[in-house]
Amino acid sequence: MTTGGSTELVRRPNGSPRATLLELLFDVVFVAALALTSMLIAERDSWAGVGPVVLMLMAVWWTWSVTSTTTDFYDPERRPIQAILMVTMLGAVVTAAALASDAHALIFATGYVTPHVWRGLVLVSVLHRHQRQAEERAARFLFWFLVSGVFWIVGALLPDAPRWTLWTVAVAIDYVAAAARYPTPWLGRVPVGQYEKTTEHLGERYQQFVILALGDIILVPTLEISTAEFTRARLAAFLAAFVAMLLLWQIYVLGAGAILRTFSGQLLRRATRLAPYTHLVMLAGVVCTAAGFDLVIERPTGDTPARWTVLLLGGPALFLLGRTLFTYRIIGVVPWHRVLWLLVLAAAAPWVGGWPPVLVTALLVLVLTGVVVGDAMGGRLTRPMLRGRPG
Repeated sequence: MTTGGSTELVRRPNGSPRATLLELLFDVVFVAALALTSMLIAERDSWAGVGPVVLMLMAVWWTWSVTSTTTDFYDPERRPIQAILMVTMLGAVVTAAALASDAHALIFATGYVTPHVWRGLVLVSVLHRHQRQAEERAARFLFWFLVSGVFWIVGALLPDAPRWTLWTVAVAIDYVAAAARYPTPWLGRVPVGQYEKTTEHLGERYQQFVILALGDIILVPTLEISTAEFTRARLAAFLAAFVAMLLLWQIYVLGAGAILRTFSGQLLRRATRLAPYTHLVMLAGVVCTAAGFDLVIERPTGDTPARWTVLLLGGPALFLLGRTLFTYRIIGVVPWHRVLWLLVLAAAAPWVGGWPPVLVTALLVLVLTGVVVGDAMGGRLTRPMLRGRPG
């Protein structure tokens, strides 16, 4: 490994698509934060307590997404990028540790804002006067994270109601600024052409993270069942969680990385800009599904509360929705069988309240099996389009 100068900091087009060991460690830290988010949602007694957790999930995901875009544009083998990854990992640990307590709001905000500002300062200073386009790109990101950072830090110093208002504004700034290509005074927006420089590495990074995140569906119930009695109903629910995890994995991997590996410049631009948003929907589905199974493992029999139903059926529905939207927005193909199964989940939700929770998980497994069978039957039609064509 070499330190590398600023003239070598931008990733070479022929660079390895494989994630570095430090990037994999980076993913593990963030998956741990997702697992904690699932447990927090399961612990909430009402929907009022879920909103703040969802907002914090959006913050955690955005840190991963932006940092992975950074390691795709810049070479993760270089020392400045490795320093950025290490500080971001520390920030992720800090934010995860502060998730569970409102008293730690300032710690959470600091853990979120610091890595983004640190990344911008490092890149701007290293690239200064050597790579103008790369420096301007970093400066645009830094500008907008400084703007949202004000809302994060000030919100952390206020009581609950104004805090969540300011934090909602902060999250909106982060997501909307990215969608608008970071319009910055005197610098303008990120050139569209830079999105065409996305490499196979970014597609691999998204796949790796989603697959690791899917492990939370079985990790959270495992932590719950390890402290409970092994009844038949509880074991059945645990098996359903395992099978649901495998089915969601199968739903995701069908052509998931092929879009981001296509040679078409137009598809690359669209996929790069849409992936953070559609994958957020999928991750929210994973988190809700894991929380739902956590609750079922705790009490697999009796009636199923409405909130449990929303988590158990709504979580996989979110995952399907995010995956379907990603495919549709890139190649214009609607997998109608998935839409049909989404309607089945929606239609079943009002009727399963009197069912035991373990039976609801069985219904979920049947629906996901139907989706996978439909994917297998229709896959030969969509795979050629997912490959794309040279621009």
